[in-house]
Amino acid sequence: MGVPEFQSLMLPLLKIAGDDSEHRLSEAIEALAVQFRLSEDDRRALLPSGRQAKFDNRVGWARTHLKKAGLLESTERGKFCITQRGREVLRTNPAGIDIKFLMQFAEFIEFRSAKQKDEDAEAAETPEEALELGYQNLRRNLAEDLLERIKSCPPRFFEKLVVDLLVAMDYGGSRKDAGQAVGQSGDGGIDGIIKEDKLGLDVVYIQAKRWEATVGRPTVQAFAGSLEGQRARKGVLITTSQFSPDAKDYVTRIEKKIVLIDGEQLAQLMIDHGIGVTEVVSYRVKKVDIDYFADA
Repeated sequence: MGVPEFQSLMLPLLKIAGDDSEHRLSEAIEALAVQFRLSEDDRRALLPSGRQAKFDNRVGWARTHLKKAGLLESTERGKFCITQRGREVLRTNPAGIDIKFLMQFAEFIEFRSAKQKDEDAEAAETPEEALELGYQNLRRNLAEDLLERIKSCPPRFFEKLVVDLLVAMDYGGSRKDAGQAVGQSGDGGIDGIIKEDKLGLDVVYIQAKRWEATVGRPTVQAFAGSLEGQRARKGVLITTSQFSPDAKDYVTRIEKKIVLIDGEQLAQLMIDHGIGVTEVVSYRVKKVDIDYFADA
């Protein structure tokens, strides 16, 4: 039978979630493997990179497409469940779900438009440029998944995540020092204090919140006031949402140095510093060494 294409997996995956329970991707993979009667050879078939099973990858992409169309959503603890829209789709008893079917949803059209731009660019550029565009597309999807996980994690875990990231960025001295410093003050709009360098010559005050709405100037101004109360000169304000233009403009006009990190930048920093992500495969692009052949 062979490994099914990811589009043929979308409806069966949605039906699995149709029981209104939370499901882990690993559980869905096992259930679909049984449903499609995959052989051991099918299950062991790998992507060209040799780092992931082809079937597992295709189930993952089926889930991604259903999420982009608003038929599935991520929940806490790394699980997913069906949405109201997903239930409505199942009630229509569709013969199948493919990309054409999902194009009825505005969110999916937006997702496909961005993806199509990348594909069009890849077709017009050199192989090196196409590889870079593909990488950026994967990175963008990874950042979106990370941000969903961050928003669903408990507050204490979010504090730990921030500490881990700052330590990975060479702030806070040791992990132990940073852990003792952050989340201890609880003082008027300040969630924690961390060393700016390993010697502790200066400190940075931190406020990190899982906001959903746009963070405006009043919140940033209140944080600046909290720094004033501590006679502090530097601060980092981290949010899982975004900052308004007024908030961004405000920090450029004050004497204190306040860095604003929104949800997208937070996810990108986590990718850059290996926090909450794991490497699947890496490619090294090589070229002819002209110097080696200089004496030929």
